[in-house]
Amino acid sequence: MSEHLEASIARLRDRLERAGRDPASVTVIAVTKGFDVDVVKDALSVGLFDLGENYAQDMRAKVDALGPAERAQARWHFIGRLQTNKVRLIAADVALWQSVDRSSVAREIAKHAPGAAVLVQVNTSDEPQKGGCAPADVSRLVGECRELGLSVSGLMCVGPADAPSAARTAFRLLGSLADDLGLRERSMGMSDDLEIALGEGSTMVRVGTALFGSRPAPPGARR
Repeated sequence: MSEHLEASIARLRDRLERAGRDPASVTVIAVTKGFDVDVVKDALSVGLFDLGENYAQDMRAKVDALGPAERAQARWHFIGRLQTNKVRLIAADVALWQSVDRSSVAREIAKHAPGAAVLVQVNTSDEPQKGGCAPADVSRLVGECRELGLSVSGLMCVGPADAPSAARTAFRLLGSLADDLGLRERSMGMSDDLEIALGEGSTMVRVGTALFGSRPAPPGARR
């Protein structure tokens, strides 16, 4: 797996460079959602220390399966829709909460991880099935997070699974909102649309299949 992964990393670096970006200027979040802990270990072994998970129970299981040295290397990013009753489960291990989209989530994170680093997730494509606060609510939610003592470093969005022009519009909106609030980090772009996101100023891309290949079919219904 590690040789395959190293080749995937090289291809990803090439994509970043062809998009006009220095790979060192972009944080690659290796999304291990749907893969087993061996993939996490492989990622760490080749220097992919920023890891993304969507489900709290899956993340907990993977963290618990790592050895002490591996745990110390891993920087976990929680990138999925967050249930408030699951915050406690992973609070000690999340380096960056990327999907804070409502006040109740912010309060729960502040309760279990005081001073935590967070991104506010924005639904820039106005799709009802997606998480994220409305663009009009971003400033208020950023302010609430800060009042709770959380460290807001930027914004996150999920691009629409549609035409590239729609993704560009969504990413451009996130960049504009971040500029207005003086926030540096813009977590946007995944395996299929990262070039568009990079062109609109993304500082973090969340990449799973482009690194690890297709995800295995889940054994049952997801949480």
